[in-house]
Amino acid sequence: MKKNTTVAAGSLSQRDTVTGMIIIGFMFFMFGFTSWINAILIPYFKVAFQLSHVASYLVTFAFYISYLIFSVPASYLLKNVGFKKGMMIGFWVMSAGALLFVPAAITMTYGLFLLGLFSIGAGLALLQTAANPYITILGPKERAAQRFSIMGICNKGAGILAPLLFAAVIFRVSDSDMFDKLAMMSEAEKNAALHELIQRIIIPYACVGAFLFLLGLFIRFSPLPEIDTEHEDKDLALANSSKTSITQFPHLVLGAIAIFLHVGTQVISIDTVISYAGTMNLNLIEAKVFPSYTLTAQICAYFVGIIFIPKFFSQLTALKVSTVFGLVLTLLIIFAKGEVTFLGHTTDVSIWFVVMLGLANSLVWAGVWPLALDGLGRFTKIGASLMVMGLAGNAILPLVYGYLVDISNAREAYWVLFPCYMYLIFYAFKGYALRSWSR
Repeated sequence: MKKNTTVAAGSLSQRDTVTGMIIIGFMFFMFGFTSWINAILIPYFKVAFQLSHVASYLVTFAFYISYLIFSVPASYLLKNVGFKKGMMIGFWVMSAGALLFVPAAITMTYGLFLLGLFSIGAGLALLQTAANPYITILGPKERAAQRFSIMGICNKGAGILAPLLFAAVIFRVSDSDMFDKLAMMSEAEKNAALHELIQRIIIPYACVGAFLFLLGLFIRFSPLPEIDTEHEDKDLALANSSKTSITQFPHLVLGAIAIFLHVGTQVISIDTVISYAGTMNLNLIEAKVFPSYTLTAQICAYFVGIIFIPKFFSQLTALKVSTVFGLVLTLLIIFAKGEVTFLGHTTDVSIWFVVMLGLANSLVWAGVWPLALDGLGRFTKIGASLMVMGLAGNAILPLVYGYLVDISNAREAYWVLFPCYMYLIFYAFKGYALRSWSR
């Protein structure tokens, strides 16, 4: 097959399917690396710029609000230039955002860091709009959750490495003493120490920016098949003949809301766990590993999805079990108390229920996407853009959590998860099946 050949969805050879899975899997690895590093950036910037909880969570807000802004334009760009050129542009936009960290560090400007994160998120919005429907239509729809589980392992595997690698490059053993002494330093000493701390980010992000630019070129000229999603088979064309807008697909609209709430619960479970560990007298150097624990739990559940879906249970059953489990864990986080020592950490038991949210969250994304995109046909790209807009939940819900922390405490703030899981249960049991807004 020639590199620029466009093929119909569902007609790919086994070789093209495997090629597509490998390349998209590597992309999901990069998605994870650039996204989950926010888990360590939040406490890092909180210390370096002496921020409040809400101000520190502007990291996730700036990063993910771009999904809300750029997802629909991304779908139209993909319709005009195709998947591969669109992916190249997405990586180049991410590269520009990463390189903005260099002047931001030199000038000690938090706003410029946020602009860089916004740019990285804009590139990811384009890439996610392309990659997620691509994985959905790359093979049989009943195995979509299995393919998403493989992508999830790539994504969360990078999420485990990113905070640890960032911490290894940026932090030093002596930083624990420096963090403890900040309050006792003079203003000049504190500014000098914090300026030196923020300067350490320059070389890593300069390298990331260069790598993302080269990765865009690689994707453009790779053997990744170009899939045609603009033409429908006769049955699907007949079923969608009266459709003029994606708002006429209730299962899609409700699915986008489900994604909004799901990603919010997921990012809260990962990006807040370091700060929550801090309330248990764990310093940043020790607490930095907790996001990796959550992501490891998520990866374990992905393996379950790969092995058991659809052979032993359906992706819908996995979605139902995951959403109910998330609700149970939320209540345990809030109400379960008692000191435990586990994996060398002495903490309140509730933090391990936060970690276990990784298990509950793992198969929700994989379950919702194929259900929401089912039967869209020529509306697939614009439908995917609506779903990617749902990733703005990563921007909004952590801010709600941060606000609740400031007015109450870190444990009580996890109540924000309760209504999220209630809605996800509704979608898993009923919302996915709605094909009409009328009774």
